[in-house]
Amino acid sequence: MSLTARWLTPGLGVKRWLLVILAGVTLLGVGFGVFILDIYRATSPGSHPWWLVFLSAVSLRSLARPLRVLIFGSLGVGLLLGGLWGLNRTLLSPFMRPGKPVVESLAGYRRRERGPHIVVIGGGHGISMLLRGLKAYTHNLTAVVTVADDGGSSGRLRRTMGILPPGDIRNCLAALSNDEALLTQLFQYRFAGGGAELDGHSFGNLFISALAEITGSFEEAVAESGRVLSVHGQVLPATLHDVRLVAAIVPPNSTQEIRIEGESRIPETKGRIRRVWLEPDSPPAFPVVVRALLNADMIIIGPGSLFTSILPGLLVPDVAAAVRASRAIKVYVANVATQPGETDGFSCADHIRVLENQIGRGLFDLVVCNNNYAGKLPAGMDWVYLDGESSPDYGLHKADLVDDDEPWHHDETKLAKALIDLYETRARVSGVV
Repeated sequence: MSLTARWLTPGLGVKRWLLVILAGVTLLGVGFGVFILDIYRATSPGSHPWWLVFLSAVSLRSLARPLRVLIFGSLGVGLLLGGLWGLNRTLLSPFMRPGKPVVESLAGYRRRERGPHIVVIGGGHGISMLLRGLKAYTHNLTAVVTVADDGGSSGRLRRTMGILPPGDIRNCLAALSNDEALLTQLFQYRFAGGGAELDGHSFGNLFISALAEITGSFEEAVAESGRVLSVHGQVLPATLHDVRLVAAIVPPNSTQEIRIEGESRIPETKGRIRRVWLEPDSPPAFPVVVRALLNADMIIIGPGSLFTSILPGLLVPDVAAAVRASRAIKVYVANVATQPGETDGFSCADHIRVLENQIGRGLFDLVVCNNNYAGKLPAGMDWVYLDGESSPDYGLHKADLVDDDEPWHHDETKLAKALIDLYETRARVSGVV
């Protein structure tokens, strides 16, 4: 069946409005024809000027003539406008939300469609939180997610099936989903009490793993999952290679480094993390990631666990090189609170220092830090303070970014608005917008 014929399939609710539109056009044509015929009958062709012919056709001596034209024309216009309105409602109904006018939904969609191209690098709770906030401003989002996770459901699937860990990717897909209701909840559902095989697994992880088997590639499975969830944007693994995160840690009351392998074991090991690296070393980046970074208007690094969420993605050499080469506005978002086992006692400057020591200087040009320390933090956490240290290499933006209910996390709305405001200000100064 051709594409044109498929529009006439029963049940679409399209044919009735097409018939109404056709009837309206027909009546308009009839009215116009009657008007021309009346003019022709009223005068002898060529015997009078055109304006006199027109006045004769609509004169008070022949009110029946313009009345017929008016009736046919009014009916035609009414049916045409009604048919167009009904057809638009039918076509847009799957995308409309209750209580929200069509024009508002369409204007918001077009605005986000023209939004800036933003790439977010990270993993864990931080990146998915940020994506939920940013999707209110743009559909052109790319999440570059670390694939070093080896704990929980992702780690089990990684060991048993040999696929890349899907957990952080699943969270990002759910965050970008256009369907915030049942389907996204199903994707995030975690089995409990289903026996040793299912216990602890999330449905989304199993879904992506099954798609990877069916399609033959992990990246295609992620893309198909995005289509199922009506995702605007894309979620990409930093690399398609099976990498492990390794750390050199100095235990308390010791000067000797010990080697800890595994993203999930690093925060659980007591001591100070000296450095982290990937094995095998220097994995190639997923080419789509490099292309997205080079075409970005804004690149956001963080928030998230410094050593186990942010650094693993940047330790892929091609990713760091693409960030440096990109002409985008590059922003680092420091965490609101310290993370036990990773960044105990760290200030905002300490986070930057670690990134510089591991990746090198000049990776970003703006640092966003929280300056609201009013909430109560759980035991073992402290605020990531602005300690007064500054660097001429970076601009510093301070704002209230905390979640009122969980002050150790960023508020997605506050953070997204702060970042978009920074982008628009910088872009306006540089003449982009």
